[in-house]
Amino acid sequence: MGEIAAVGVDQILGKAYLAKPDLENAPGALVLHAWWGLNPFIRQLADRLCSEGFVALAPDYYGGKVASSIDQAQILKSNMDRASTYTFVKKSLEHLLAYEFVLPKEVAVIGFSLGCGPALELARTKPDTVKAVVLFYGTGGGRFDAAKADFLGHFAEDDSWGAHAKKVSALKERLASSGGNVEFHTYPHTQHWFFESDRSDAYNSEAAKIAWDRTIRFLKEKLKSG
Repeated sequence: MGEIAAVGVDQILGKAYLAKPDLENAPGALVLHAWWGLNPFIRQLADRLCSEGFVALAPDYYGGKVASSIDQAQILKSNMDRASTYTFVKKSLEHLLAYEFVLPKEVAVIGFSLGCGPALELARTKPDTVKAVVLFYGTGGGRFDAAKADFLGHFAEDDSWGAHAKKVSALKERLASSGGNVEFHTYPHTQHWFFESDRSDAYNSEAAKIAWDRTIRFLKEKLKSG
């Protein structure tokens, strides 16, 4: 359904996966991948968003590299330059907004694990265009006084990869200072990556379905076609 598209603004040039519905105009969603890279799961997720009426753009900040194991993912993450990645993600947001078929000119940002940091950064630095943020088992630091987005978070009960209950609670408290609403859910008997169907060690189909239904409800409530 989707295709690889060039994202080029100023001196930034990279690739992203674009999935566009057959509509005259539609709201936009920026999808930020986890440390696995722009893998088939993320592309399929963009297609699912497209089937729900969203223009989905998933930037590839690994330059085409994809990890199939935790060891490979750790290497890719360690080689990632955070500042450059955040710049590319911001340019990708601008690229998405520049499409004439993306209306209204406000978007949602969906972050998975590693992608939650830049998702939160966009909420903080692009408050007039980021209308909604969805976080999957990832947190982040900083203040959110300037943010205007509404937030939806999906977290694992048994998370051994950093997004433990104290961090989730601390993030929710900081987000309370923003101008938006905050809705967090913790899923019983789940682990990090519980939403990702290609992670047989963690995937929980029941929790994933609930999280997806909540996500689509949230996105359609916060973003309406222009």
